[in-house]
Amino acid sequence: MKLFSQGKASVPRDNWLLAALATAEWDRWIPFLELVDLPLGAVLIEPRRNTTHVYFPTTAIVSLLYVMENGASAEIAVVGNEGLVGISLFMGGQSTSSAAVVQAAGQAYRLKAHLLMDEFDRGGPVLHLLLRYTQALITQMAQTSVCNRHHAIDQQFCRWLLLTLDRLLASEIVMTQELLSNILGIRRASVTEAAGNLQKDGLIRYERGRITVLDRAGLERRTCECYSVVKQEYDRLLPDIEAT
Repeated sequence: MKLFSQGKASVPRDNWLLAALATAEWDRWIPFLELVDLPLGAVLIEPRRNTTHVYFPTTAIVSLLYVMENGASAEIAVVGNEGLVGISLFMGGQSTSSAAVVQAAGQAYRLKAHLLMDEFDRGGPVLHLLLRYTQALITQMAQTSVCNRHHAIDQQFCRWLLLTLDRLLASEIVMTQELLSNILGIRRASVTEAAGNLQKDGLIRYERGRITVLDRAGLERRTCECYSVVKQEYDRLLPDIEAT
């Protein structure tokens, strides 16, 4: 899987799934793709609400969060320019129990839900592409659950940083402590401690809502196997293509 550079204005093919469309599908979709700005913290999908649009991020990153009745939440997956937000639409339901919240501001292309369903119902290449992506996303969700249960907070933090960097292609992440706490499903004090440990070891710099990665290789050595499991599955299911 090849993730594209952010050093230019967003175009639809900056998203991997859109870039993978064959000419016939591309010609049908392009008139209906709408470029939108996604600010930090914006809620794209709310739990148990019908999905009206799907989103194909180009420079934004979106967290899929499970939200408890008491308001507590935890991230179950992250979506960037390799995928789309709104898979529940073509998996048989109009809604989902999770929320989709922008964790890194940027842009995305959105498409009305009924247009995606029309394409999905045609069968063929788009159906298979979306199902392969969904399998990769499910792997990420499952591995996140295992990681949160069995691995140290420092390792979970490293996994999250690496997955985010893969989709952001930058060394700096803008993230409030509150949002990071909600994403990881841990107390703010635990966020501070985990970030402090990584900063003490020279892996990151953490200040005023900004995380700057200083040693990516060090993060990869520090994290658990969950990161590599997820990355390998995306690489297997979504092979490299070139942007056009």
